[in-house]
Amino acid sequence: MRISARADYAVRAVLELAVRQDGGPVKAEAIAAVQGIPHKFLEGILGDLRRGGIVDSRRGGGGGYRLAREATAITVADVIRAVDGPIVSVRGERPTGLAYTGSAQPLLPLWIALRANVRKILEGVTVADIAADALPEPVQALAAEPAAWENP
Repeated sequence: MRISARADYAVRAVLELAVRQDGGPVKAEAIAAVQGIPHKFLEGILGDLRRGGIVDSRRGGGGGYRLAREATAITVADVIRAVDGPIVSVRGERPTGLAYTGSAQPLLPLWIALRANVRKILEGVTVADIAADALPEPVQALAAEPAAWENP
């Protein structure tokens, strides 16, 4: 699985909105500057997040972006799906839409298991968890394994 720049930027933008939630709407320029995201690229991402029900926007001098719902109700999976679509795909297709024959038949349950594991992690972490630097214990345990930090 690859996390696209678009997904990474989207999660960072939503996180920035979460930590500023009490201060009113936040301008895209401010998010871009603090997070080091190209402004034009961020505008497109914020549009996808708005269409996905993750953020709301308001025009005008006091306008900007804010979370459409509580940070505790937005998972990392929600954000990624809003900007990139399905979290795990094989050749651009959802694993459940694939069919293999012969010696390749065992690949399908492997891809399904991979998707289930990725979903378990990304659906189990909310924007509020990240904002509070309080990742769930299973995620902390996985990240604490030395092998997790190595690139084979």
